[in-house]
Amino acid sequence: MINYRALFSAVLCGSLLCACTPTVKIEAPDKPIEINMNIKIEQEVRIRVEKDLDAEMLNNPDLFGVSK
Repeated sequence: MINYRALFSAVLCGSLLCACTPTVKIEAPDKPIEINMNIKIEQEVRIRVEKDLDAEMLNNPDLFGVSK
């Protein structure tokens, strides 16, 4: 005679294992990818300001309290 309890539990375990199969979905993004370049721009502005300040300090040393 077939053991129905063992057969039922085997079918149940098999169906649970099949239901838990991992799925991987790869989708393209809806929006375009943005690259933020603010750091580069800020560094560029800082270098320009420092060069301008160096030139002003050489032209007018009394302005910033720097003596020759």
